[in-house]
Amino acid sequence: MTQENRCDIALEPGQVRVVVTGEVDLSWSSEIRDQILRALKENMPVKVDLSAVSYIDSSGIAALVEGLQQARKSGIPFVLQRPSPAVLSVLNLARLDQVFEVENP
Repeated sequence: MTQENRCDIALEPGQVRVVVTGEVDLSWSSEIRDQILRALKENMPVKVDLSAVSYIDSSGIAALVEGLQQARKSGIPFVLQRPSPAVLSVLNLARLDQVFEVENP
């Protein structure tokens, strides 16, 4: 059974969490990009929870990179939170684990 693709924004005290679920591919990575950019407009630290992502392709990674670039321009902390093994392997392969702040509580 495949998980439903979802991308939700949760306003929390002192931060915004973007919770991504399912398979992140070209068919809906632009929605994730839009949600991340919307979260950054709150002008608070943004954490992108990737713990329930079962697959991510280059378009999904591009959405995360664009979010990071926008956050840096605005001086907003941007963190990838609890990336799943599938996400972590892509980040490691592309050496983006050295670029992003990754949090694994």
